[in-house]
Amino acid sequence: MNRTPVIIGADEIRRQEDAAERIAALPNRPDSYHIVTYGCQMNAHDSETLAGLLESMGLEETPDRTTADLVLFNTCCIRDNAERRALGNVTWLRQLKRSKPHLLIGVCGCMVQRPGMADRILRQYPFIDLAFGTHNLHQLPSMLYELLTRRERVIRVSSEDTAIAEGLPIKRASDSKAYLTVMYGCDNYCSYCIVPYVRGRERSRAMRDILAEAESLLRSGVQEITLLGQNVNSYGNGTDETFPALLRALDEMGVPRIRFMTSHPKDLSDGLIEAMARGSHICNHLHLPVQSGSDAILSAMNRRYTRERYLERVGALRRDVPGIGLTTDLIVGFPGETEEQFEQTVSLVQTVGYDSAYTFIYSPREGTAAARLGGRLPDDVSSQRIGRLIRAVEEGSQEAYRGMIGTVERVLVESISKRDASRVSGKGTRGITITLDGGPEDIGKIIPVRIRSAAVNTLRGERI
Repeated sequence: MNRTPVIIGADEIRRQEDAAERIAALPNRPDSYHIVTYGCQMNAHDSETLAGLLESMGLEETPDRTTADLVLFNTCCIRDNAERRALGNVTWLRQLKRSKPHLLIGVCGCMVQRPGMADRILRQYPFIDLAFGTHNLHQLPSMLYELLTRRERVIRVSSEDTAIAEGLPIKRASDSKAYLTVMYGCDNYCSYCIVPYVRGRERSRAMRDILAEAESLLRSGVQEITLLGQNVNSYGNGTDETFPALLRALDEMGVPRIRFMTSHPKDLSDGLIEAMARGSHICNHLHLPVQSGSDAILSAMNRRYTRERYLERVGALRRDVPGIGLTTDLIVGFPGETEEQFEQTVSLVQTVGYDSAYTFIYSPREGTAAARLGGRLPDDVSSQRIGRLIRAVEEGSQEAYRGMIGTVERVLVESISKRDASRVSGKGTRGITITLDGGPEDIGKIIPVRIRSAAVNTLRGERI
């Protein structure tokens, strides 16, 4: 259940604004910054907030980390590979710092919030100047001011996970698309997942604050808003503010395109499906992570739904939301997974026919329940299985793409096509990349196209 969040008070926000103003006036402050982001959309949006805070201190973004005065790594710890890659890149800057002594290196986000990581940074990475966890993001101005004035390392990791900071400055990566966080944290405690330990328990923003932010985005010309949460379906649990009600309010506001992620299958209600079916602006796409097609593995993962229930929800979506595209997350090699259980995952993929899927080999995370399980699979078995699973996903994707030939899609143009400068690229309402004839003047516009052909990862369309 969502806990009542503590809204960070105006006095604390003002304290941070004062620190930002003092930094802007410092003669020795860094002039430029570069943020390296790992992980999910939540991390990407956090980096937009970090950029907004840094620019409020007078720093300017530079696209090259080697020329920046401050390099900040916003990290992920969902999988071991992501953590090792982040630390490897941080270590790479140690040599640069020897030739550029004024360079400041910071590490933040989920990896830093993980139990024991702050102590490890103190011991093993003395060249890191600044480290802070997910619950300390809003304190970046005061932390950086302390670092610059005392010239001592600052490491801050709070265990307080009920607070929400409203009104922080944001530098958005796109003029036409925007992330909007509706809730923080997770109460599901899937046995393989570290998120509840680094993002905290569930707490939802007030609907009035979300709608006010959406109105501001709409006035600025944003065409698409993606609502973010570890489990948006449980938004407002324990209150009269629900996710379907939020979707309806945004739809009535007239936001041209509304997306959301991520949805937990156990909380996918009839009310949410109805809101999607009746909404005029809600995209016909749902990311619905299944993780496994085996009831035994789903139980060991603490997912709290069955294969049958998941397929029933998929059926309801396909019945009530015509043309909906589904994407998912899949894990192979969970401890104890048998060949038969893996085949059940493959058969579920074949039954559903996803537009695409994120596929992962199980990665143990210290502190989670699954990390204590026996039955770890050999690496070669997991590698062989993920290869087979990817082929099954791709076969379903190609069938789904071919089924869209001749249909009409509305494409939000994002960029010039990387392969053909005479074409532009963007996503349709199903979230699939589509290319069409066009130029720079089309970027940020929603253009109707008819799909003419399908490639491996994209569709090709022509303007109507």
